[in-house]
Amino acid sequence: MLITESYQDVPTKDGTTLRVYIYTPKVKGYPKAKFPGVIVYSEIYQVTGPVKRFGQKIASEGYVVVAPAIYHNFVGPEALAYDVPGTDKGNQFKIEKPLESYDEDNKLCCDVLYGLPQFDGKKIGATGMCLGGHLAFRALLDKRVSCATCFFPTDIHLKSLGLGKNDDTLERVSKEVTKDQELVLIFGTLDTHVSPEGRDLIRKTLRDSGVRFTFLEILDAQHAFIRDESSKGRYDAAITQSCLGFMFEQFNRNLKLDLGEFEDDNKPLEHVC
Repeated sequence: MLITESYQDVPTKDGTTLRVYIYTPKVKGYPKAKFPGVIVYSEIYQVTGPVKRFGQKIASEGYVVVAPAIYHNFVGPEALAYDVPGTDKGNQFKIEKPLESYDEDNKLCCDVLYGLPQFDGKKIGATGMCLGGHLAFRALLDKRVSCATCFFPTDIHLKSLGLGKNDDTLERVSKEVTKDQELVLIFGTLDTHVSPEGRDLIRKTLRDSGVRFTFLEILDAQHAFIRDESSKGRYDAAITQSCLGFMFEQFNRNLKLDLGEFEDDNKPLEHVC
């Protein structure tokens, strides 16, 4: 499936401009085709080559994809470099950006999708890596987002995202998600950004709250294993391909199928061999 690329510059309430990159499927002979929507959130470097290719891959499977340049509060939409100065800037901006601005970005991305003629006007999914994994997780606070696949989401266990480094993401998502929303969380067992104890905290909190989720810990995978450029030796193409299968299963089931209204069936399962 071919895709087209464009962007929209969207004003925010703080007077800045949020650039939203758009990747749209294009089917020959069907100019009025419509597709579900997906928000792709980036790492701390904004929309780099790996993030763009990630979004393009999702679009090529039949989704309208939007990817925001999240640091409009501080810099333009250009990607930060995968070097020490770029990393330092990204980590600084991450904790100087107000939490409310992250939430507004998510709202505006949903609004952009609803304004696109290629969007089917029904359901939206979210995904992202690192910081973007956290933002995809938090995206479920907007009920227009039906599901999220979060690759090694950072800071959730530490409550350290945003200005003041005291976010409420895990608490709010655990309490506010509905039964027709769901999560996939994917970590590597050698992730140095999210400790085993941190992963345990996330999993237990979601389970205790009755959230519908899938939780994967990939043996010997490291942080940034999905990044196919400047990954500092951590990129694993085979594991990435396997994990994309979980993401597309979630998206295809939740976004492309008309499942009707969710009905909670708590009947005990029969214990069989």
